[in-house]
Formats: sequence, C-alpha cells, structure tokens
Amino acid sequence: MTEDEMIRVLEESSDILIPYALDLVAAIALLAGGWIVSRWLHRITRRGLARVPGIDDTLEPFIANVVRYLVLILVLIAVMAQFGVQTTSIIAVLGAAGLAIGLALQGTLSNLAAGLMILFLRPFRVGEFVDCGSVSGTVNEIGLFTTLMTSYDGIFLMVPNSELWNSPVTNYSRNATRMIDHTVGIGYGDDIDKGLAAIKGAVEADERCLKTPEPIYFVSNLGDSSVDLTYRVWARTGDFWALKRALTKAVKERLDAEGISIPFPQRDVHLFREDAAE
Repeated sequence: MTEDEMIRVLEESSDILIPYALDLVAAIALLAGGWIVSRWLHRITRRGLARVPGIDDTLEPFIANVVRYLVLILVLIAVMAQFGVQTTSIIAVLGAAGLAIGLALQGTLSNLAAGLMILFLRPFRVGEFVDCGSVSGTVNEIGLFTTLMTSYDGIFLMVPNSELWNSPVTNYSRNATRMIDHTVGIGYGDDIDKGLAAIKGAVEADERCLKTPEPIYFVSNLGDSSVDLTYRVWARTGDFWALKRALTKAVKERLDAEGISIPFPQRDVHLFREDAAE
C-alpha cells in the first residue's frame, strides 16, 4: 500500500470513527451522570420520606429504589437513542419481553403483587410478631418477593409474600394493650368468695396490671372436679407474656396461702358384689 492510499484510508476511517467516538463519549458521560443522579435521588428521597409523618419504615427503601431504577431506565433509553436506536421499538420490545416473562413467572409476579399490597396496606410492620396461617414469628424485613422473619425459638424464616397475603393475619403487636384471660379451678368444698379475693389480691399487687379497663373476676364454670374461677386483666403488649407468667405463679401462691386447693381430675368408682346383686 502506498503512502497516498494509507492517508486516504486513514481519512475515510476518521470520518467514520470520529462521530462514533463522540457518541461513545457522550454515552459514557450519560451513564456516569445517570448513575450519580440516581444515587443522589435515592438518598434525597429516603431523607425526604423520613421527615414525612406517617410514612412506614418499610416503605422508604422501596419508594427510593423505585425512583432510582426509573432514572436508570430513562438513562439507558437515552444512551440507546444516542446511537440512533429507535426508542419506540425499544419500548415495544420491552413490552413484549415483559409479557413473555410475566407468563413464565406467574408465581414470582404473584409474590411481587402481594409484596406491594403488604407494603401499602401494612397488615404488619417490621418488628411486629404475627401469625399467618402456618407461619408465625417476628418480622425482620419486608421485601418485594419475600418477607424475612424469626420464629419465637430463633429460627430464620424466608416466607413468600403470596403465602402471607393469602392467609388471615393475626398481629399480636399492633394494638397497645392485650387482655390476659386465665382460669383457675378450686375444690367444691372451698370458699368461692375467698378464692376470688385471693386472685384479686394477686392481680392488684402487680403494677403492670392496668386499671382501665377494670379487671373482672367471676365463676366461669362448674366442672367435673372443680369450680372454675376466671380473671381478665389488661396489660401493655410489651408486658403481656412476662405478666401472664408472673400472675400464674402469684395466684397459685395466694390460693395456697389461703388454704384453697387446686384439685386434679377425679373419678368415683362404685364396686358391686355379684352375690349382693343376685
């Protein structure tokens, strides 16, 4: 190749490569700028939501991530447009691909839909103890597809959101107070009023028992072997389990101090002699 031919090839190559090089630089700049802006908007969104009263902690990262990924999608479309790709065709392809993926991932998308409903309707929040069908535990994290929980005995649980959403939810932590409903059986020969007074004394001695609503004490049943005395007292949710265990012990000690027995099931057996029957 002669020198003139080499110069001509270089000139023709430069006419082609320079525009593409400029487009490439612009695309890299768009990507870098979009990445920085998306992270900046992510932080700003989280800080802004943190100042809004009534916004749940589980919603803040979700909304911030949505804002971030929307910015990144717009940046990718702008980069493709920089190289002359028709954005309308990109959107059409994305729509068709989304439909195909949706049909293939119906179960996964049901978890996504359930996760969105849980995040917005908030049947439970992070830190609450819930019972959902066959799953119960403390909620650690609510994701788009799964919810992370810890059972009462410290077992890690990863539960699909659709399973939680399609089951009745019993939330033990949502309300500020809970009622302790406990029944104690005493013997038929014991004094009922004395037994009720002993139970009342055990309840009133513990300051964790709330005065409002007022505790109630009553005879709930005449059983086969005992007269059942029931007391109902309200406690703060955080004190519920500790107070219930403490009252069980205190009531037993009070009844023992008053000489009131707590009978066990008994059965009378009558024997008949055959000769007497004849």
